[in-house]
Amino acid sequence: MEETVAVGAWSLLPAAVAIILAFVTRNTVFSLAVACLVGVFIAGEGLMGFPNLLKNALGTTAFSWIFLLELFIGVTIAFFQRTGAIRNFSAWVESCNMTRVRVQLSAWVMGMFVFFSDYFSPLFVGSTMRTLSDRFRISREKLAYIADSTSAPVSVIVPITGWAVFIAGLMIGMGPIADDADAMRVFINAIPYNIYAILAVVMVGAIAARIIPEFGPMKTAETRAENEGKVLRDGAQPLMSRELTDIEPFEGIRTSLFWNFVLPVLIVIGVGIGSFVVTKSALTMEAFLLSSVVAATVMRIQGVPLADIMETAMNGIKGVMPAIIILAFAYALNELSANLHTAEFIVAQTEGWLTPGLLPALTFLIAGIIAFSTGTSWGTFAIMMPIAVPLAFTFSGQELSPVVYATVAAIAGGGVFGDHCSPLSDTSILASTGAASDHIDHIKTQMPYAMVVGGISVAAYLVLGAMF
Repeated sequence: MEETVAVGAWSLLPAAVAIILAFVTRNTVFSLAVACLVGVFIAGEGLMGFPNLLKNALGTTAFSWIFLLELFIGVTIAFFQRTGAIRNFSAWVESCNMTRVRVQLSAWVMGMFVFFSDYFSPLFVGSTMRTLSDRFRISREKLAYIADSTSAPVSVIVPITGWAVFIAGLMIGMGPIADDADAMRVFINAIPYNIYAILAVVMVGAIAARIIPEFGPMKTAETRAENEGKVLRDGAQPLMSRELTDIEPFEGIRTSLFWNFVLPVLIVIGVGIGSFVVTKSALTMEAFLLSSVVAATVMRIQGVPLADIMETAMNGIKGVMPAIIILAFAYALNELSANLHTAEFIVAQTEGWLTPGLLPALTFLIAGIIAFSTGTSWGTFAIMMPIAVPLAFTFSGQELSPVVYATVAAIAGGGVFGDHCSPLSDTSILASTGAASDHIDHIKTQMPYAMVVGGISVAAYLVLGAMF
């Protein structure tokens, strides 16, 4: 499907079908596939439009990158489990006089610490804390929420991440923003106005510490886990397959927490942050490739047979395939939404309402709707920045002012808000994968929390807007 066609309100139908079917059937793959099929018919492509859509959407560098990243992460996690590294890490953490609350707070802090990659963070937090959280009867839905809400919200408010560089790059040439240095200064000044991202992270800590009690579907999930010992509901379909979650430690060798766990993690973090400092782009996939090679080498030196290492690696790849399949269809639906001009239709229906006082609040809501409908926050940024930021400069007389900073922050926070509510979101899919949670259960339990923070954010932007 290469041609683009504007079909007005019909462009909303594929995303609507995907979201409604996902909640009704609890089968994300089926829902996305049906949505893509509906979309190609709306575009007038017929049945052949479906395979053409998949070829165009998946035959890209962007999808190849996340595909390889997922594979190497799966291999790394498999090595962690085969060497007993996660078991050893869990035992070490548990020796620190852990409680149910402290386990959740540890996951919260860990998510904020791994700030440089929104893809690595939820997978790392979920996979490393899962054994411990299961032991303390914390629901997989809760673990997925902690992992999800400490990944993108942190990445979008830290200036030394790919998110910051991407958002800043979109602003160059707008108003008085002449170069990347000017754009980064605007991004930094906008951070205090990113109400959703800041409150989302704070709320995770407050929920984990029981300062704010659980409510909605999450309360049901936590009651089930704590009272019945069921970290997953009956009939749940964990997004990480058993080939990965059921790997047992290799017996007969002496493993090391440092060599089998800490060193591979340090390689990922070191290469990720180091490459970002040098090239302004975090080489996350390459970091996991190097980490996997080093981990395999250490295993061989410790006496694990080569055949066992390769079998473990293959089990790791098999384990992440459910997530990869969902990501593939999500990418196809994103391509379809772009071809049908879904975002442009949403913006066209709302841009006439914008005034200086309403601009941040409406920008936040529009960005949230686009991200919810397409499952991509970065795509939302690319669409909304060229529309809303120049409008903010028009209202401010081409000067940098609070209305500009609030608008930039509203776009960034709105994109993350929409992602947190959408079953199509790649970061939410990865959070479900890391926690081995049922993906729809994760979205259903996380959405009320996201909606509360989103509602507070809109109210705050309205108050700010009244001061402009």
